[in-house]
Amino acid sequence: MQEKNTDKRNAKEALKALRRSRKESIASVSARVREQKKVVKAIREHLQQGAATVPEVARAIGIPTAEVLWYMAGLKKYGEIIETEKDGSYFRYSLADRSEPLQPTGS
Repeated sequence: MQEKNTDKRNAKEALKALRRSRKESIASVSARVREQKKVVKAIREHLQQGAATVPEVARAIGIPTAEVLWYMAGLKKYGEIIETEKDGSYFRYSLADRSEPLQPTGS
């Protein structure tokens, strides 16, 4: 019985040491996740006003076009937004109707 308690205590201490050693990287990743959620929220809020191109969204929320493109590609992949009509050489994107079930894409 005492050996079992010792094993539990050792495992607990090892877990604490692991958390301490990874504290900075965990904080860094957590901060990045918060930033990503903030950007996705800003994109969704902008698209609630109507369909927009990637450059329009980038200007509206104040981040680089290339970064917006990556976020919107992810949102499209997971059915959060859809391509609508083409506007010059850009597609316009709008929020997907979430009342319909997601359809698998070819990619």
